[in-house]
Amino acid sequence: MPHEATLLREEFGTVQTRVDRLNARYANHSATSVLDLALRDRELGRISLVSSFGAESVVLLHMISVMKPDTPVIFIDTEMLFEETLQYQLELIDRLDLRDVRRVRPAPAKLDAHDPEGLLHLSDKDACCDLRKTQPLQNALGNFDAWITGRKRFQGATRSSLDFFENEMGTRIKINPLAYWAPSDLQDYIINNRLPRHPLIAKGYPSIGCAPCTSPVKEGEDPRAGRWRGEDKTECGIHFAGGKIVRGPQTAVTADNSTKGDAA
Repeated sequence: MPHEATLLREEFGTVQTRVDRLNARYANHSATSVLDLALRDRELGRISLVSSFGAESVVLLHMISVMKPDTPVIFIDTEMLFEETLQYQLELIDRLDLRDVRRVRPAPAKLDAHDPEGLLHLSDKDACCDLRKTQPLQNALGNFDAWITGRKRFQGATRSSLDFFENEMGTRIKINPLAYWAPSDLQDYIINNRLPRHPLIAKGYPSIGCAPCTSPVKEGEDPRAGRWRGEDKTECGIHFAGGKIVRGPQTAVTADNSTKGDAA
């Protein structure tokens, strides 16, 4: 029996063809409309939501819980997260009645081989992110044709031209329902729906990743200033920007989607 991705390509065309068509189709839709329609659009195939259960994650999680609560939610537990994040995850699963949350961890054998003492982030943050986040996510996404992210244009230069739909290396489609939202839109949604906030927000963490590489943000700083502070690094590596993977100097993806350098 043909693979689902093959069937999608035969019926609807390549990933890029579908991305172009979807962006044209939903160009004037709201974020909630894009998400609601995308969850039922046959061109997108099997869809999951990838969530960090971080500072703004509750918005998409709530939307999913209302629209299609059995949507698979992939949560990457890097085993270096704040305890507050782990507790917040459990709270939201119960509060929103999320029915299919899949907690994904890095492979124990790979941790033993490459980061046995849990100190890799001190010498090579890119490699640590790849080991603990990028590789586990790619494995978890293997059976999906599209995935939902919470990225927005206001979050920085690498995200300033986001569309609702993106071509991820010609293999699957990335859906960014909140691409055009401003910070005020997020705040209004959370307040209007009386949603619980991540406990670290009150302690000065507007963007929350792994504990060793996340610090509080001072008033007036960019909200993501606390992520990898002092490093020439703005992304963990699970996302692509401008046709290139944003992970570090050792990895680059060319326009023809071939990978050069160390992209393990």
